[in-house]
Amino acid sequence: MIHSLTAMSKRDELDLRFSLVFKVDEGGILLREFLHAKGISKRTLTATKYDGGDIRVNGIERNVRHLLHSGDEVSIIFPPEEPSPGLLPESGHLTIVYEDEALIIVNKPAGQSTIPSRDHPTGTMANIVAGKFAKERLPATVHVVTRLDKDTSGLICIAKNRHIHHLLSEQMMKFGFHRQYIAFVEGYVEKDQISIVQPIGRKDGSIIERIVREDGQFARTEVEVLHRSEVDGLHLTKIGLILHTGRTHQIRVHMRWVGHPLHGDDLYGGSHGLIGRQALHCAMIGFLHPLTNEKVEFRCDIPLDMKLLTNTEIN
Repeated sequence: MIHSLTAMSKRDELDLRFSLVFKVDEGGILLREFLHAKGISKRTLTATKYDGGDIRVNGIERNVRHLLHSGDEVSIIFPPEEPSPGLLPESGHLTIVYEDEALIIVNKPAGQSTIPSRDHPTGTMANIVAGKFAKERLPATVHVVTRLDKDTSGLICIAKNRHIHHLLSEQMMKFGFHRQYIAFVEGYVEKDQISIVQPIGRKDGSIIERIVREDGQFARTEVEVLHRSEVDGLHLTKIGLILHTGRTHQIRVHMRWVGHPLHGDDLYGGSHGLIGRQALHCAMIGFLHPLTNEKVEFRCDIPLDMKLLTNTEIN
């Protein structure tokens, strides 16, 4: 359970709806204004009122015009959520790195889609997380905060409630999440550190491929060489990357732009000599926890197929 000086979330055995509890430090404020100051949007308050939620002060149901006093305890019980019609709950394996009442961090394997699509309606990470929620009788749906391409492995953040999703999404827009990736690119990257600041946009005539273009969206990627190696005659550079923006295919586009496409990434010029997918892994994700406002970081090691790309170190 997550606790803080100002709020905590809880699910008891009788009521599994997501809830938050706040202590009032200074009185003389309307309940509506107090909740807004705690990040509860007007839309969320409306949904809470009409869709099966509840707002209580010292255990008594109150409307948003109630005047609060110092020492009051305010509880907001969010309405139950239903999975969208296109999200079929399924059973399956999850590698859970962290979980609490607000969110879940999952290590996604390569080859698995994050969310359902027309081509991949089942077997996705979201389908399996929805199945986990259903098994646990949680009245929640899957809110994906960070997603990865189907063939990229690594950490994904999922919120368990639309309010938590809202808080994390706002944080991403204002400050960004701290995300570190590991990749293997083709050729030897000469400089040990590179800062790539190039706008990215959709390639004309394609619904998938992105390119560097002047009218694209601002994108910044920091690159650090970890080591250079030769595997079966192929020159590879293992790099660490930090994303300051989150554009679609940002790492893949930026690395092709500097002449070092990801190994296995045939969409952006890489070859398939040693691995059957782009050699890219999200190894770390960090952000401020939406309830405690404390910095949290989660890490996971690269998978076996990428470890096999480190046979002979050059320097």
